[in-house]
Amino acid sequence: MAFPRRYPPDLVDAVVQRVADARTVKAYGAVTTVARQLDLDPRTVQKWVTKITAPQAQQADRRANGTGPWEFSLHPGLLHCKFCRQPATRSETTDAPPAYLCGNDCWPRPLDAIAIADHVGRAILRHAPRIVPSHAGTPTPPHLAALHAHRVLTRVTVGATARDMTLTWRAAPLANPDRWETERAQRVAAARDLTIGDPLRARQLLHESLTGIDPATAPPHPVHTEAATLLAALHLRLGDLDAATAWAGYAHHSADHLYGPTHRRSLHALHLFAAAHRRAGHHQRAYHLYRQLGEHHASSDSPRGHRTLAVHATTALVLHDLGHCQAAQDLLADTIATQRREHPGNPTTARMTHHLARIRQDCATNSHHHEDGQR
Repeated sequence: MAFPRRYPPDLVDAVVQRVADARTVKAYGAVTTVARQLDLDPRTVQKWVTKITAPQAQQADRRANGTGPWEFSLHPGLLHCKFCRQPATRSETTDAPPAYLCGNDCWPRPLDAIAIADHVGRAILRHAPRIVPSHAGTPTPPHLAALHAHRVLTRVTVGATARDMTLTWRAAPLANPDRWETERAQRVAAARDLTIGDPLRARQLLHESLTGIDPATAPPHPVHTEAATLLAALHLRLGDLDAATAWAGYAHHSADHLYGPTHRRSLHALHLFAAAHRRAGHHQRAYHLYRQLGEHHASSDSPRGHRTLAVHATTALVLHDLGHCQAAQDLLADTIATQRREHPGNPTTARMTHHLARIRQDCATNSHHHEDGQR
């Protein structure tokens, strides 16, 4: 490689990866931003990015434009029939779409290899994206991600249709599971320290620590719970609301099981879960989660505790989002009165008062008529 001797290849690869991560958040200026963060010459960084990513992008384009059957293949022996448990075979017919066959004829018809690769690839991109070679600024197609499935999956079992599919993820290495857990915990600890200064690197470490973990089905686990909580907060901060909701949901369920509903970790995860739903526009779900959070705070602190009142104020805002503006005003006015009485001089009172004025102004602007005659 034509890079200066003082820059080892590992550093060059790491810099290019950071540029790629930065471009997923901000389309422009990623090279300059990373160069400044690492005290490097932006021109040098641009050369590295161009030299490394251009051949990969060209190769990806050639693959995307091709129609060869290898394009939609899983690793040999990975796909199995759900009924006879035997490995499936690839159809070798050149004039037909790529398909899989069961050797014992358990399936009524051949299964579409494209649909299977798409399903498997999307799971890989969601739960183990770090194993897939990335091209700066170019999303990886699911069928290309599926080519790497054997690295994190031990088996893909499929029934009579391509959608009837079960993925079996690799567990911790049996030879040294303690080391596997230690490495995951170390990644989470490193990510925790990087969440403020380098959120993209923190996100990468958290994804690595959660490789193979499906937030919809994974069992409670202390390390995974902390990683999921941190990752949900990062996704919420970066605006990836679907991922924030999924990981916050797992973190809440897992923490609630491990520590109990009123433990600080459970309450924090529940707050993230509610906030993610609210940001995503799921106001009804957010309302119920905030109500649940307020009840837990009232139980662990007191009904008049500051955290309880803060949740009540947010619940009022969600009520307004749902269109129940009079109920929102009543709850917020009562919360402000209690806040002033129990916590005089607290700065959050001013914010609550501002929100109440905004809601009332919104009612006046839209000529809302309420049962008590207020406008």
